[in-house]
Amino acid sequence: MASSLFSALSGLQAHENWISVIGNNLANANTPGFKSSRAVFSDQFSQTLRFASLPSGNLGGRNPMQLGLGVQLADIGRDFNQGALANTGRTFDLALNGGGHFMVTDGINTLYTRVGTFGLDATSRLVDQRTGFRVLGINGQPLNLDTTSLFPPQATQRVSFAGNLPANVTGPLPQSLTSSTPFKQGTAASTTGSVATNSFAVPVGQTWTMEVIVDGGAPQVVSLAGQAAPYTAQDIANAINAQTTGVTATDNAGAVSITTDRTGAARSLRIRSGASGLDLAGLTGMSLNQVAGTESVATLTTALNDLPTNITDYADGDVIEIAGVDTDGTPVLASFVYGAANNGTTVGDLVTFIDNAFPNATPTFDPVTGQLRVQADTTGVTNLSMTITDSSGVGGTDWAQQAFIVTTPGTGPDRATTSIEVFDQAGTSHTVALTYERQDDGSWNIIPASTDGTVSGLVSGLRFNQNGSIAALPGTPSFQVQFPGQSAQTVTLDFGTPGLFDGVTQFGQGASVFADFQDGYGVGELSNMSVNGDGDIQGFYTNGQIRVLGEIGVASFVNDNGLREVGDNLWTETPNSGVRTVSKGAQGRAGQVVGGALEGSNVAVAEEFVRLIEAQRGFQANARVITTTDEVLAELVNLL
Repeated sequence: MASSLFSALSGLQAHENWISVIGNNLANANTPGFKSSRAVFSDQFSQTLRFASLPSGNLGGRNPMQLGLGVQLADIGRDFNQGALANTGRTFDLALNGGGHFMVTDGINTLYTRVGTFGLDATSRLVDQRTGFRVLGINGQPLNLDTTSLFPPQATQRVSFAGNLPANVTGPLPQSLTSSTPFKQGTAASTTGSVATNSFAVPVGQTWTMEVIVDGGAPQVVSLAGQAAPYTAQDIANAINAQTTGVTATDNAGAVSITTDRTGAARSLRIRSGASGLDLAGLTGMSLNQVAGTESVATLTTALNDLPTNITDYADGDVIEIAGVDTDGTPVLASFVYGAANNGTTVGDLVTFIDNAFPNATPTFDPVTGQLRVQADTTGVTNLSMTITDSSGVGGTDWAQQAFIVTTPGTGPDRATTSIEVFDQAGTSHTVALTYERQDDGSWNIIPASTDGTVSGLVSGLRFNQNGSIAALPGTPSFQVQFPGQSAQTVTLDFGTPGLFDGVTQFGQGASVFADFQDGYGVGELSNMSVNGDGDIQGFYTNGQIRVLGEIGVASFVNDNGLREVGDNLWTETPNSGVRTVSKGAQGRAGQVVGGALEGSNVAVAEEFVRLIEAQRGFQANARVITTTDEVLAELVNLL
């Protein structure tokens, strides 16, 4: 009976310890970084009442018969599973998302913790605010942050650009003049009588007539008085020429031909009969149908006298005046002398003469449109102008119809300007303007300028592919600038990668080029700090720079359960914890460092309450065994 009492007693003691473990877990349900414990039981020695025996002969073997002597608490283990992370907003509240421990020291011993309630003391040392222990870095030494030093300036050495330069060319363009109407070559309206006898009889005492209508104008009456001798074709032609204007009559192999003096589709000729029986048109066999001239686009071989705008044919020695202003502002006044032995008789001769008269411009004749264009040899704004007039002689042309107008104004190069902030060696900020200027060949020059510094160096030859990507870079583009009191510094320009679209482009839209990066900065003061996932303590300075002020070390062990808890959420090494490995966060077994957060307890309250019920019932059952044994012993005593 004594064995049952002692077995129940061991059960009471074991479940009491289990309740203590559960109570400790629940007490620390809200303790940051707390790792819950679990109790593990094992049975105690058993009393052997019978040993096992082998089968022999007709008897079979028998199993051992043992009587258990109770239970014992075999182990209290820790659960190092990750606890939930809660944001706190404090810079140096740190948590580990994964394995590992932060390291702190009391000056003698190194201790480990999952709770990073850290902060700076009066001397900028990083300490555990719960204990005052100093936090160790990746090198195992206490962290002392430099929070007072300034961040030294850096002179600008490289500038990169992005944005767009316009593909649409509006400059530089050469000025060009174009004739307001095309040059054309024309034929006259002409008719020839069908009677070619060269002998036309008009009786004496009679007057024969006909009407000549030129270009739809008023009828012009031609009369021929009778005579004894017949008229010849030339006699009739002379009479027509004497009594009409705008036409010329000739003897055409015994027949009379009438031709308008001017050419072109606007020219027309109509012959009407005279009085009945006295019809000069009928006498010469003239057709009464209206005829018209024709015209087509002129060529360089077209005679000037065949131009529809020609009013009176030119004769040798007639002068056509070419006047205007050349692109350099020089007045032009040149006399074209008509004639094969002089300056010529055709449109091509006139074009060649204009080319010689304007040394800084080039005339071209378009055989498709018939327009004459005079274009400046250089781009930019010019005073180029030209007029053609008749100066002297019998011939004349309505040159006002070929007035030369400006069809393409001369313009300077397309420009796009952007400004960049450049720092000198002392960290002083300066503004440098860069002007992108399109060249005649379509490439771009970049011209730097500064109001408070001396700039030298011109970047030229920036070209683009048809798809808008950079085609070629001008070597290593750069310029030099020297600010007062400073030595000259070289600034390298980065426009992007040839063939790609990672920098400046040339698309069909407006200019939007800008400097998106420069590597210089002024002096900076520490303005803020943070801790990244590697455990690097980063200092943010007022000049936009970042400096690593320290590296928090994360210790990892082969067996975390081998660590010994010493209170204050601190652990210490034991022979069974294994070799310590120190690394940065998120490396190897070490978890990621999370700034501005603390790890919560991993105690599962609901599970702990279930275990508490189990422990209570186990304790109650063992107490019942003792009560029952007591009653049995009482009955035994009563038998005596």
